[in-house]
Amino acid sequence: MCLAVPGRVEAILVEEPLARLGRVDFGGVSREVNLSFTPEAAVGSYVLTHVGFAIACIDEDEAAQVLAALAAATGETP
Repeated sequence: MCLAVPGRVEAILVEEPLARLGRVDFGGVSREVNLSFTPEAAVGSYVLTHVGFAIACIDEDEAAQVLAALAAATGETP
């Protein structure tokens, strides 16, 4: 099973056609993420990330729903 986790783009670190990197916040933990597959992602956007690659942009409501579902599945509070 594969899992994509939503996070909020905090900064765009590298902006090149073939190498686009950003810093993404995952509930207080920030990681560098490859944004090459989501050229529309901007600071403040929410992205679904799988193994270090943003694979889709989602809106804030959808991100909250996914985080709530993940929290419920693990018994944590969102």
